[in-house]
Amino acid sequence: MNIRKIIILLSFIILSSCVGYSSTGVLGTGVSIALDPRSLGTQIDDSLMQQNLRARLLSADKSYIISVKTKILDGRIFLTGKVNSVEDKLKITKLAWEIKGARSVKNDLRIKEDFNFKRSAKDLLITSQLRAALISSKKIKAVNYNIDTYKKNIYIYGIAQNNTEREEVTREAKQILDVEEVITSIFLVDDLRVVKK
Repeated sequence: MNIRKIIILLSFIILSSCVGYSSTGVLGTGVSIALDPRSLGTQIDDSLMQQNLRARLLSADKSYIISVKTKILDGRIFLTGKVNSVEDKLKITKLAWEIKGARSVKNDLRIKEDFNFKRSAKDLLITSQLRAALISSKKIKAVNYNIDTYKKNIYIYGIAQNNTEREEVTREAKQILDVEEVITSIFLVDDLRVVKK
């Protein structure tokens, strides 16, 4: 019975890592360039901001590169991950606001706790289930979304083609077993400064 659970867990890890890699665009923005509704100029600006922020995080503390995930959409910066203290959280927020072109910063960083394998496995399972649901849905362009799960709370970042797609993504997330809260930062194509023509 335990071997079966380990095989299932490893399958989800492999599925999650494959999907995550294939959805990363050439510019590293996390969305396929061909399907991204942002203009190429906006994609390049976001990618440059992303690289600038990564460089600043690296120079501030090398551990931030591993523990902090960043996502930039249309000049809006999203921070997730785990840090050691409240001071680190504030420091990273300040670094993000100092990036030229930053329109907003949403900080979802958490303070580190002792590693809990069971919780981490459950979070990975939730992320994998939602990713699979988005990929299989004909109403959703799955490559336009990043998903992060922490303590059964799902964080979704992305760009929806319309309100129906945004609602469908949220609905799919809420249907995942054991999810406690769904936190979305999903913009509509119409909300972007410059849209691909």
